[in-house]
Amino acid sequence: MDSSEREASTYGERKTDTAPSNSSSSGQREDEPKSKKSSLKRRSGKTTNAKAKKKKRSMVSRSAQLGYTVHPGEDMLLVISSTTSNYNGSAWTLKKKGSKKKKLNKGKQKANQMKKKKTVCAKPKPANNAVVKTEEETTLLVPEKTKDNRWGESLPEEVLIKVFQLVVFQDGAVPFLCRVGRVCRLWNAAASSPVLWRKVTVSHCWSAPGKKQLPKIENKIKNTFNWLVQNRFSQLRDFSLCHWTNNVNYAVEVVSQFCSHLRSLSLPYCTGLTARAFHSLGLHSLSLQSINLQYSEFQVEGVLEYLENHGSRIKQIWFTQGIKNARLLSAITRGCCPDLELLEVNTKLDSKDCELSLCIQALQTACPKLKTFRMLNVRPLHKTMRNGADSTSGFPLLEELCIATTSYSYMTDKDLWDILFNSTKLRVLDLRGCSRITPSGLASLPCLELECLFWGQYFSSHIGLSSPKKGLHMVTQKWSQTLQQLDIANQLFTEEDLMIAMSYLAQAKEADTLRSLNLSGTRITLPALRSAIGQTTALNYLNLSSCRYLPRGVKRIYRGQEDIRQFLDKLE
Repeated sequence: MDSSEREASTYGERKTDTAPSNSSSSGQREDEPKSKKSSLKRRSGKTTNAKAKKKKRSMVSRSAQLGYTVHPGEDMLLVISSTTSNYNGSAWTLKKKGSKKKKLNKGKQKANQMKKKKTVCAKPKPANNAVVKTEEETTLLVPEKTKDNRWGESLPEEVLIKVFQLVVFQDGAVPFLCRVGRVCRLWNAAASSPVLWRKVTVSHCWSAPGKKQLPKIENKIKNTFNWLVQNRFSQLRDFSLCHWTNNVNYAVEVVSQFCSHLRSLSLPYCTGLTARAFHSLGLHSLSLQSINLQYSEFQVEGVLEYLENHGSRIKQIWFTQGIKNARLLSAITRGCCPDLELLEVNTKLDSKDCELSLCIQALQTACPKLKTFRMLNVRPLHKTMRNGADSTSGFPLLEELCIATTSYSYMTDKDLWDILFNSTKLRVLDLRGCSRITPSGLASLPCLELECLFWGQYFSSHIGLSSPKKGLHMVTQKWSQTLQQLDIANQLFTEEDLMIAMSYLAQAKEADTLRSLNLSGTRITLPALRSAIGQTTALNYLNLSSCRYLPRGVKRIYRGQEDIRQFLDKLE
């Protein structure tokens, strides 16, 4: 009871202390008219502060309410618990199993939510700090943006042209230059340089090959092509049009009219080429020297007329052998192209018209300047001249002869001699599929500096039926100092002959001469390989697949000098 009396006395003293404050406030009522305006200002300020505080309080998390209330009585204090309290530590609430964990988790979730709200709705900091941050951000981010966006604009136009030249050399002018020209004005100016448009290849555009084109699409193609010719092709030298089935005549005519420097025209896999296009070439393209008509459909009469009138300009010609196209070769042998340097006649792999009747003596007389003569997948049938006189000129400037075929060939040593009897400058000889050629026939040729000899037998059904050959050492002995590439795949030379032949290759004065060696399907042995490859330093390709006399782990293709060195280490 003593404690209760003390608390009651203190409670009464508190009331007495608060009374003077009320009396003082009543005494000051006389001065209210004087400070009415100031009080209104204060009240307005208080109300605004109160509103701001309310807003602040809404943002700040409230503390947990107590779980009890205190009521003073006459001689004691009553402590009453509240059943609706949120106080977690109340002594009057029943404890439930797992309630603490759930409440703690709820408290954490509420705290996280309040943190998120604070981060989202927090007031901005003073202006000084904001200025500092913007300055830091500008110093860090602005230079990077200027570097990323303006580095191409700061390059000189000459440097851009050099960079574009590298890409054009590898990937072609179209569509690279067309896309690059849309980047900016500087790149457009660099991409429009005539130097970059000297060699152009145009293939499919706007539609798939073989499908018909609508009139609108055809007009669009013509307008675009016409714009390119007039604005980009002023220095065009080499032009290729591939897989076009429509508008071929229009393209050839426009190029011939506006491109006075045109030297090479390639039209592979194109159809619909008529005499009108060749007539336009004869009138306007005075510098044209090369025509490629491989696998294309054209009017033979137009080509014949062009060769008869302007064949003296042509130095290179490609065409595919066929029933109608055989007249082109006869026109060439009559002397329509006296300055011809390259002649290539080929057929498709699945074509049945592989035989080609040819008079070698007439061709030697008509084209004495021929340097490259290729008959790919063609079986030449040699004819003799009507007067019976043999040509004494031959091909004195011939550097490459290719008579490769995928089936069988009628070419013999005599036929080969008739072609090369005066070709002392021959560098490349491709006789793949010519199974009737012998080592003695090759050794009798007048060329002394042969660099590439391709003599492999491919796709031949009678390879396994032929008897073993001898005499390969005569070939390697003659050209051991100059041979860079040798292909004798599936040639059935004996082991002893291969050993001697490889020993001659090892006697080359320069160790970096031999670069490619194909021995696939031969009877090569490991000792023969050691003698041939042990001293070579520039060998990049070695084919030992399907070699019967080698171990299983060795029968494969080796590419690169490191791969070949590892192979040599295994042999040692």
